[in-house]
Amino acid sequence: MPAPLSIDLNCDLGEGGAEDSALMELVSSVNIACGGHAGDQGTMRRTMELAQWHGVAAGAHPGYADRPNFGRRELNLAPEAVRALVRDQVLALREFGPLKHVKPHGALYNRAARDAGTAEAVAAGVRDVDCELILVGLAGSLLPEAGRAAGMNVAEEAFADRTYGPDGRLLPRNDQGAVILDEQWAVDQALAIARDGRIPGGPAVRADTLCVHGDTPGALKMTRRLVRELQAAGIRIRALEPT
Repeated sequence: MPAPLSIDLNCDLGEGGAEDSALMELVSSVNIACGGHAGDQGTMRRTMELAQWHGVAAGAHPGYADRPNFGRRELNLAPEAVRALVRDQVLALREFGPLKHVKPHGALYNRAARDAGTAEAVAAGVRDVDCELILVGLAGSLLPEAGRAAGMNVAEEAFADRTYGPDGRLLPRNDQGAVILDEQWAVDQALAIARDGRIPGGPAVRADTLCVHGDTPGALKMTRRLVRELQAAGIRIRALEPT
């Protein structure tokens, strides 16, 4: 008998949202803002405590130090600056509890998906802290590739609430329709990725983890429904494991 399907369900939290605690009850992993695009010592401590209380795997969510743009504007940093940014933010969060993974945020995540120098710098920054941490990156992109080349544990990620182009890349956030606000669409997309390994009407995608953004309007209601639909489809939600 084949093994049952399973997937990690992650959410970006500690960014000042009002529903962190409720979302934490639904997901298996959280990515905690660690002082760059959002967050401070107080939010890092509280979010880490919530994760530990709920038994959720905690990860660092480093981003460009650009709070006015929430880390979603690309900055042209040299690789060594990216490496230091990632290392320092991961270390800052680790002061408040053990970490299982690291997932870059926003514009840094997207640049690392397509730019080899940035991808290698992110991977190096994570390795500087702990080579056993799982590096999370966009499925099929350069970031997981850089992590594997560095001998790291890697997880490939897909999104419930973001729109993909025909090439399997995420549409830029400033494009109309780049964020999926329709609950049915988001749930159908997530199920197709988890069950069939495919974006509906689009290319194949292999994902170890699915993301729902805590700041997407209606995120809590959509995540509750997604959890029900995954369970009804016989797909187990479980935290990432080293590979």
